[in-house]
Amino acid sequence: MKNVSFSLPKGCIMGLVGENGAGKSTTIKLLLNLIRRDGGEVKILGKDNLNHEKEIKEDIGVVFDESNFPDNMNAADISLVMNNIYRNWDQKLFDGYLRRFSLPPQKKVKDYSRGMKMKLSIAAALSHHPKFLILDEPTSGLDPMVREEILDIFLEFIQDEEHSILISSHIISDLEKIADYITFIHKGKILFSEAKDQLLEDYGILKCSHTELDQLDKGLIMGYRKNQFGVEALVKRKKLKGKFLIDSAGIEDIMLFYSRGVGK
Repeated sequence: MKNVSFSLPKGCIMGLVGENGAGKSTTIKLLLNLIRRDGGEVKILGKDNLNHEKEIKEDIGVVFDESNFPDNMNAADISLVMNNIYRNWDQKLFDGYLRRFSLPPQKKVKDYSRGMKMKLSIAAALSHHPKFLILDEPTSGLDPMVREEILDIFLEFIQDEEHSILISSHIISDLEKIADYITFIHKGKILFSEAKDQLLEDYGILKCSHTELDQLDKGLIMGYRKNQFGVEALVKRKKLKGKFLIDSAGIEDIMLFYSRGVGK
């Protein structure tokens, strides 16, 4: 990890993206003190995550890509355990999520589907009134209907503008629906951390000839790929002078071209 730095405002959702092994899970582990940092600082809700670890963890909800609840427990058992962990555990709220998600409280976790396990994890994460959610691939492997339901829950969570979400995901279409900011980590470095709408507004895919590419200001080109018919390049379209064919760039396009870099 090198010079990883980003900040997430209240009331916002940030998508943390990058290829496998880029450093997303390591970043989340650093936030949660599952691994200790060698230097720098991490502040969550304005507090240092080492000096105020216990009080911070009262105010954050965490969901990993796999259920960490024992298979032989049911939702009622989990509620009893969580009540002994969190000061603000809210049994009524938890029961409400179980009903909303159609999760039978007496059914064993081992008998839940993947989607049901994820909903149970989200219900548990939300039921102690956290201010900040940290989510690691929460919609991975879920069908579109379940994913849409879960994304709606996340959007509800931030409506009061006091809550925030950091969500790591490979499903870029989900992030394009709900994220306010995108942070792209590549080989342990942050390549960008910017407002999603600004990224989509600033960048476009230029289609041109090899000769035209050579004549462009290299400072406006974030990455390109060549083929036998010509070139596709990620460019800062507002700063590009002249008449060019420029298509819209999605977040996935921006990631791919950024990671390629100029000259690759």
